[in-house]
Amino acid sequence: MSDPTVHWHAEHANFSRLLDMLQKELDAFHDGRDPNYDLMVDIVTYLRHFPDLHHHPREDVAFARLAERDASVSLALQRLRQEHRVIAAAGEHLLKTLNEVTSGTLIARAVVESIAAMYLVYYRHHIAEEEKEVLPRAAKLLSDADWKAVLAAGPAGRDPLFGDKGDSGYRELRRHIVLEIHEA
Repeated sequence: MSDPTVHWHAEHANFSRLLDMLQKELDAFHDGRDPNYDLMVDIVTYLRHFPDLHHHPREDVAFARLAERDASVSLALQRLRQEHRVIAAAGEHLLKTLNEVTSGTLIARAVVESIAAMYLVYYRHHIAEEEKEVLPRAAKLLSDADWKAVLAAGPAGRDPLFGDKGDSGYRELRRHIVLEIHEA
């Protein structure tokens, strides 16, 4: 079995790229410029869909298996599992707020900015902790049987944005990702 942590890391890199794009739009918002609200909605919609429904349930199983192998990380892994729920709730709140803005509801900039900033901080910190603390241990301690259980934990489905065949609903977001890559 190929190293599943490589795939896990690649997904984190994709999520981080989207968080960077969201941050750029938030910076525009903070500077008094008009952000691309549709792009923000697309980013948060994807992050609510794929990671929250596919990636995080698999991580939860990996965390449980890892805690069985190394009890010293049980508390940290429990906190990371709780963060999955916090990130999902913060993402849902941000998505609801962005949808209200795009439908014409007047919401104070400071309110939108604080909701988005909280989401970004939680998500970035969470990814950093997993990269630093969990992935190296998982690579060493989890067996092929553990990884099979991890893969079976999430619902079947492909990544609608970064997968081989992207969903048409993310066409504009993919275009922005390509533009970001060429600007870098």
